[in-house]
Amino acid sequence: MFKPETYIQRRKLLKKEVGSGLLLFLGNEESPMNYPANTFHFRQDSSFLYFFGLDSPGLAAVVDVDENRDVLFGDNIGIEDIIWMGHLPKMKDRSLEVGVKHTAPRAAFEETARRALAAGRPVHYLPPYRADSTLALGDLLGIPTKDLKAKASPAFIKAVVAQRLFKSKEEIREIESALEVTHEMYRAAMQLAKPGRYEREVSGAMEGIALSHGLRLAFPPIVTINGQTLHNHYHGNMLVKGRLLVVDTGAESALSYACDITRTIPVGGRFNRRQKDIYEIVLAGQETAIRAMKPGVTFKDIHMRTARVMASGLKGLGLMKGDVEAAVAAGAHALFFPHGLGHNMGLDVHDMEDLGENNIGYDKTVERSGQFGLAYLRMAKELRPGHVMTVEPGIYFIPALVEKWRKEKKFRDFIVYDEVEKYLGFGGARIEDNVLVTEKGHKVLGPPIPKTVGDIEKACRI
Repeated sequence: MFKPETYIQRRKLLKKEVGSGLLLFLGNEESPMNYPANTFHFRQDSSFLYFFGLDSPGLAAVVDVDENRDVLFGDNIGIEDIIWMGHLPKMKDRSLEVGVKHTAPRAAFEETARRALAAGRPVHYLPPYRADSTLALGDLLGIPTKDLKAKASPAFIKAVVAQRLFKSKEEIREIESALEVTHEMYRAAMQLAKPGRYEREVSGAMEGIALSHGLRLAFPPIVTINGQTLHNHYHGNMLVKGRLLVVDTGAESALSYACDITRTIPVGGRFNRRQKDIYEIVLAGQETAIRAMKPGVTFKDIHMRTARVMASGLKGLGLMKGDVEAAVAAGAHALFFPHGLGHNMGLDVHDMEDLGENNIGYDKTVERSGQFGLAYLRMAKELRPGHVMTVEPGIYFIPALVEKWRKEKKFRDFIVYDEVEKYLGFGGARIEDNVLVTEKGHKVLGPPIPKTVGDIEKACRI
């Protein structure tokens, strides 16, 4: 945990921003895999962690804005729990670690909320994302579960986003601690990416390194020679020379801060001519995007600038044609680059998306596009100091999408389909780093992980 003063200050700012009412925080519970006593690894709710810091099940909390009072609800464990799970400090002692003076049994949480409702006080909650939390909140508040997300408190959401979107120095240290381990994971992956191995061997070795440091992964890893499938979690393919291995993963720090890195590795340690050509277009796009990261620039503008750089490179290879500006404006480049440039990152790898993606990445100055590809841009608004963003352009050759667009005669003025079809067994290439927006520009976080053609090939040979 951070110092108690960190959590006290966060809750103080929260009260100021919301103004009045009772703010409900429902911590996560254990989630059974196949029977109650056999549970998935516990992960606390991120907003609960941010404001109350305690990383265990069976907890809830309220922030009473009107009475300037914070209360943690939880039960002291009994002897049976101690026998099976070990000792845990009493709630009153745990609460002081995060600057909370008032505690109550877990059952009193519902009583407190119902008293506030009966008195006609505003009761604020965040949109639930788990089935058990949804059922509990619906029962507590008397709201049908299908309506809960829509009736979540806009003021509460806005106040949480206003704080969590900007990372403090201590939060950056957490992210960088995860990146140090992730650097080691990628070094191992580059040495393991040899013909005859399986994707699962690379994936398992990387996760093993995280576990050996007492950490776990921030999200299910992508380790695949079929990089044209953007979120491919199947790890059963044998690595074959001439294929590219797309690896997208990252460790989660001891205090649950995420990192998210992607590298594309040639199986066997050397890029062939065609792979190098595509890879260097992606790298040029990524480096263009990173150089552009600074306060006052919208992330949408950086996305579009990156798209133009990559479309120009694809035109140079004969895969696109015509005016590059017009092609990108029309969305023709999305055949190859069908996703957004990146996303916010912090306690969640896609930070706060449980609160609604538009609440995080969009505002009154920029609306979400309906155009294919650009519609998936998770963050579009102006960058400010303290934002931590992933920058992850990619180029992919997706057979089903190529077939669909060609049949529909889409963008024939910009796409050379006969040449594109020659690349249909290529897969994909993506490069991703984590970037902090600073007062004067940006900083790429963590130790450098090889990403030029020369550096990757060298790392594969070590």
